[in-house]
Amino acid sequence: MPIALTIAGSDSGGGAGIQADLKTFAALGVYGASAITALTAQNTLGVRAIHAVPPGVVRAQIDAVLADFNVAAIKIGMLANVEIVEAVVASLPSPPAGEGPGVRGSGLSGRAPDGAGPLIRPFGPPSPARGEGSCAFIVYDPVLAASSGDALAGAGFVEAIRAKLLPLVDCLTPNLPEAAALLGEAHAESEADMIRQGRALLALGPGAVLMKGGHLEGDAAVDWLVTAGGAHRFAAPKIASPNTHGTGCTLSSALAAHIVRGLSLAGAVAAAKAFVMGAIERGAAAQLGGGAGPLLQSPLFASATQDGQSRDR
Repeated sequence: MPIALTIAGSDSGGGAGIQADLKTFAALGVYGASAITALTAQNTLGVRAIHAVPPGVVRAQIDAVLADFNVAAIKIGMLANVEIVEAVVASLPSPPAGEGPGVRGSGLSGRAPDGAGPLIRPFGPPSPARGEGSCAFIVYDPVLAASSGDALAGAGFVEAIRAKLLPLVDCLTPNLPEAAALLGEAHAESEADMIRQGRALLALGPGAVLMKGGHLEGDAAVDWLVTAGGAHRFAAPKIASPNTHGTGCTLSSALAAHIVRGLSLAGAVAAAKAFVMGAIERGAAAQLGGGAGPLLQSPLFASATQDGQSRDR
């Protein structure tokens, strides 16, 4: 069975973080393991409290999973502070000797440098030391704030991410404010800016950068996948919905799940984007809480929502 690991925070409202990742993995037929980095007290109205998990416990969770499970992809989300960043970095495989910035995993994952080639995953018995974690494709969604705007990371966090984590990442998936924060500049206001910032982030070490353009004005949600081989555009109509909490978590975990299932990077991006569109559509009419609700990853949720609407009428 294909296995993916999510390293992220827990959302007590169930809309984002670990909860969204595991729902997405399950909906896409991938077994999900998890390592929790922080406990958040939040609901659809905002974040009330954050408790960071001790770094040693974060590392122990990751090491336990990689030592026993045949992990083919790792999705990283919220990392609450510098110490947790360092704990995660210490648990992840380092790039093979000779790999410089922008080429992380190009040989390790078996994909072509432009992201279009096939992925070959060894689903054999786990090694005694680290399972298949050393071959895992790493997706990082740089969560810096909740959908409500509440900050989720402290001082020195961005610097630690840039210097220590990005060189280990196969695909970075920032939205426009997150990309701007990582680069220390204003967020992109055009597709040309998105491509330029994607290339600047690529120079920091990840193998690919998926710039998510949902914050741009216009009727289309345009994303750009930037790799050493070029830039690839993905566009879809924007869906009007008040319920979009967990969109970034769902996209990055869907990307990881599709990689596990054998798609190329470009194919996984397209499939993940389509999955998120469906989840937004399913959640558009749902009423969960008094604020911005979550998207709904499973078609079963859509059936329940429709049944509820029928009863209301």
